[in-house]
Amino acid sequence: MRSIGEMARDSGLGVSALRFYDRAGVLVPAWVDPVSGYRWYEPGQLEEARLLARLRRAGMPLPDIRLVLASWSGADTDLVRKLLTAHLGRLEQGLSDARDEFSALRALLDQRENAMTSLRTATVRMPGAAPELAAALDAVRFAVSTDPELPSLGGVMFDIEGERLHLVATDRYRMAIAQAGVAGHDGSRVQAIVPTPLVDAMRALLDGDGPVRLSVDGDRVTLEVGDRQAAGQCLDHDFPDYRRLLPKAGGRRAVVEVADFRRALETGPVRSDGAGAPDLSVLSVRDGGTVTLCADGDADPDRVAVNRDFLLDALAAGGRDRLVLELDTPTVPIALRRPDDEGTFSVLMPVRLED
Repeated sequence: MRSIGEMARDSGLGVSALRFYDRAGVLVPAWVDPVSGYRWYEPGQLEEARLLARLRRAGMPLPDIRLVLASWSGADTDLVRKLLTAHLGRLEQGLSDARDEFSALRALLDQRENAMTSLRTATVRMPGAAPELAAALDAVRFAVSTDPELPSLGGVMFDIEGERLHLVATDRYRMAIAQAGVAGHDGSRVQAIVPTPLVDAMRALLDGDGPVRLSVDGDRVTLEVGDRQAAGQCLDHDFPDYRRLLPKAGGRRAVVEVADFRRALETGPVRSDGAGAPDLSVLSVRDGGTVTLCADGDADPDRVAVNRDFLLDALAAGGRDRLVLELDTPTVPIALRRPDDEGTFSVLMPVRLED
């Protein structure tokens, strides 16, 4: 007999997936310990689990998977072949439809890029001097993308509007926003994506003293601190409209002591869907505003799973002994805010739990 852990390791299905398929009646263990509830599988079920894993990766609907598994070992394989052919046809049609839609989207993007020919120009002073801008960069730097396939996210967005400079970074799974006061800009909104190496060079200057001035001139951005400067080219890409991605007010809020919460995350229960998958912390805010780390069997319908390392990074970037944690439903992004500065915060995408 194979334990559920051994079955997960050898089949390519995560432990949580095996539990899900048990409850769905698709792959039922041969025996369940009546005391512990632990699942055990016969050796012959490994081939069935591997088949299930392949069908799952191919995106076959669950009703069709049931029929394939039920017919796989029979003498007549005609039904299995028909189901596989039908699903492949759906995938090919879906890919064809997606190609058409992406072609239309690229055409729309080309039209927008051709229309956006005006140069960006702005020069602002930083009344809060170097420490304020340094703290803002520290609050967002961890969320910059390192994916070479997404060059538009490989830097920090500098968004100047009115008397505010917003700094934004995202890698799709998390987003960080910070702000700093500026003076001397009376024009329209100016945005520039500053590449990561230049962001780091700017941050190194901010350990010194002297007046701070930020200039954007077309595709070039310059930060001057006293008599020193860091300058370079902006990224020639469009950054996503981050304001549309901001979480709405509401949900459950809890004030967390950062040091205690970090220790709880590092030593508390985690979940993983198999080799290579990130460790997940499953959170819930109980009555009274207390954050709880849920164990594997917790059935709280409002529990929210999040990449534990991303959450630890956000806690470190928060720069405060206390932060406000905002949770909503399991599909709504999680927010971490500073109690004294709600304009500086991190947003983390939740991870869907399979069971």
